[in-house]
Amino acid sequence: MFEKLQISDRRERWAVGLGDAGLAVAMAALRPFGGQRPAAHPPRRILLLRLERIGDLLMARPAIAAVRRLVPDATIDLVVGSWNEPIARLLEEVDRVETLDARWLARGAPAPGFASLLARARAWRPTRYDLAINFEGDIRSHLLMACSGASSRAGFDMAGGGPLLTCRVPYDPTRHVADNLLRLVEHALDVPRGSLQRTEERLKVPPEARARAESLLAGGGQGVPGPRRTGAEPERPLSIGIQVGGGRVVKQWDPARFGVLAARLAERYPVQIVFTGSADDRRLVAAALAHVPTHVPVVDVCGQVDLPTLAALLERFAVFITGDTGPMHLAAAVATPLVAIFGPSDPRRWGPLSSTARIVRSDVACGPCNQIRRPPARCSDALADCLAAIDVDQVLEAVEQQLAARTGAAVETPDGRG
Repeated sequence: MFEKLQISDRRERWAVGLGDAGLAVAMAALRPFGGQRPAAHPPRRILLLRLERIGDLLMARPAIAAVRRLVPDATIDLVVGSWNEPIARLLEEVDRVETLDARWLARGAPAPGFASLLARARAWRPTRYDLAINFEGDIRSHLLMACSGASSRAGFDMAGGGPLLTCRVPYDPTRHVADNLLRLVEHALDVPRGSLQRTEERLKVPPEARARAESLLAGGGQGVPGPRRTGAEPERPLSIGIQVGGGRVVKQWDPARFGVLAARLAERYPVQIVFTGSADDRRLVAAALAHVPTHVPVVDVCGQVDLPTLAALLERFAVFITGDTGPMHLAAAVATPLVAIFGPSDPRRWGPLSSTARIVRSDVACGPCNQIRRPPARCSDALADCLAAIDVDQVLEAVEQQLAARTGAAVETPDGRG
């Protein structure tokens, strides 16, 4: 029973399913007294919810752009977590951005309780939204959308909250997130199914962010040890970015392998290595740096830059090497050549929106398991089998292919080898 719910834990699936049954009864009882306001066609005021992390917002970009193309004269408001506000404000398709931090997405950061979130959602009612689209598949954010008073409410029903929607859309777990979101927009705006196709939407990076990025690369970054960049070294023509941190333990490739990879790239090519990440990634970067000779030019910007500046840095990289992370999606959004190391997550569902990205993954029997939030016990606090099976040579080959594609020919190494 409740098999349509895409919830792996049986008890949780039953709890959500029973909750949906109760919601259905309540909504049916309230319907005669609801006084539902008819929606304008086409909608004049649209509310979009995308409360999750940076990669989730960027994977929604084609759908957000499609909404703007389909209803060019509508006012579009976007609600995101505060962590995504700097990127959301760069989206030209959106008229207004509001932040709302859900505790279940805040990853330990301070966030208001659910009652406060409901009060915020009720405060949206005076706007009189004709249409609200929830790009999350979560019963809690469906409830926030219902509190908004929007005449039409579209969303996925695979994780509960279906009775709160006026337009229920099935979620296909075999397809990419971006494609599912486009199908959701097709239903919400009643356009022919399959008419919206995924596009690579280039993010517009502000000039001031580019200036900060240029200063960081020219000056060696902040807090970088002197021997790493002396100022007397010759200019290096290529910057290669490396995101050591995986965001979650289960998606974390061995930091030592990142370091060995950086060292081997510096042996073969005239490059500087730029380590990106949050302040929490510094320990991982230190583990990688232990394998990088001190003469290799290194710029460490972990915890030093905001998201627009990170986007500007990514624009300047000859290639960016990362796991399945938010910066991976940001690199795709600014058309940076990518090498993405995938472990338990399926790139067919969560891969970067880039036609030129190179994915490195293993073919272990258990992968991709897609058990990111609840990984198998053996992968919870150690290198996951699917990532352990990826060696430095595999990633190095993919990086060299990207460098060759960038120049249109084999990149010359210091000893003249192509």
